[in-house]
Amino acid sequence: MITRLQAAITAVGGFVPNNILDNTSLEKMVDTSDAWIISRTGIKERRIADADMATSDMAALSVKNLLDNSGVNPEDIELLILATSTPDHVLNPAAALVCEKAGLKNAWGFDLNAACSGFLYALSVGASFIESGKYSKVLVVGADKMSAIVNYEDRNTCVLFGDGAGAVLLGPGTEGAGLQDSFLKSDGHGAQFLSVPAGGSAHPASTATIEEKKHFVQQDGRTVFKNAINGMTAACKEILQRNSLAVADIDWIVPHQANMRIIQAVGEHLSVPIEKIKVNINRYGNTTAATLPLCLWDFHKDFKPGDKILLTAFGAGFTWGSSYLVWGSLMN
Repeated sequence: MITRLQAAITAVGGFVPNNILDNTSLEKMVDTSDAWIISRTGIKERRIADADMATSDMAALSVKNLLDNSGVNPEDIELLILATSTPDHVLNPAAALVCEKAGLKNAWGFDLNAACSGFLYALSVGASFIESGKYSKVLVVGADKMSAIVNYEDRNTCVLFGDGAGAVLLGPGTEGAGLQDSFLKSDGHGAQFLSVPAGGSAHPASTATIEEKKHFVQQDGRTVFKNAINGMTAACKEILQRNSLAVADIDWIVPHQANMRIIQAVGEHLSVPIEKIKVNINRYGNTTAATLPLCLWDFHKDFKPGDKILLTAFGAGFTWGSSYLVWGSLMN
C-alpha cells in the first residue's frame, strides 16, 4: 500500500500592529456607536498599521516570529506563499520582499490573491509542494493592510477591517498529522458585491476614480452576509461527508473572522457549540487573508496532537472553502 505524504503545520507565527482603533475612536470619525458595532459585528477593536508599514513588513514580522518560536534557520526555508489582497505594489510581488526582509535567502516566493479565502487557497497549494516530496519547509503567510483600502468615512465598511499577518510552516506530517482534505470554490458572479472598483486593469486610476473614492472597499453587506453563511456551511458539510466524519468528531472549527453573527450562524447550521469555535474578531476585526493564521497563532496552545480541525472562509470573488487537518506537534 502506498502511503500519501501529508503536509502538517509544524510552527506558527503572527504579528499585529501596536496601534489600536477601538469603537470609541470610530464614534468620533463616523456616525456609529460602540453598541451598534458590537451588536452587528462582534468587533470591539482592530489593529492599524503605521503609514510607513506595508503588507510585506507585517508578513516578514510574522515570519520572524515563527522562526524565533521554532528555532528554524531562515536559510532552510525553500518556498514562501503569501496570501494577500493588499500587496505593497501592483507589479512587484510582495512575497519577494518578504523573503528579503525575513532573511529567507534560499527561498523563492509568490503572491496569491483569493481575498478572505486566500490563506485556505495558499495552504492547499503549499501542501501540494510538501506532498510531492519536492520541498520539506514551506511557509504559508496570510497578511493584509486593509486600512490602506478602507474609506474611514464609510461607516458600513470602516468598522469591519483591521491589519495583521499570520504564518504557518508546513513540513512532512508524522503519525497521521497534516492536511487531510480541502474543498475550494469560486464564483465570479459575486465580484460585483464586494470589491475595490478601481486601480486594476479594468478601471485604471484616474482623477475621476480618485474623486469618486473607487479605490476603497465597497460591499453589499446583506448579499455578502447571506452567501458567506451558505458558502462556509456547505463547504464544511462537504468536507465532513467526503471524510466520513460526524460533527461530533471535530474538535475545533477555525472560521474566517468577518462578522460574529456569520460565525454564530455557521455554527448553528452545523450544530457546533460555540465553545468549539475559535474567535478573535473582537480584538482584531477582519484582517482578510490573515484571520485564519492569526487564529492558529492565537490559539495554538489549545490544540493537542491528533485534534481534528476544520478551517473555513468566505471572501470577495466570491471565493470560499474548507480544509480539514489533523493537528501535530509544533516545534515551538
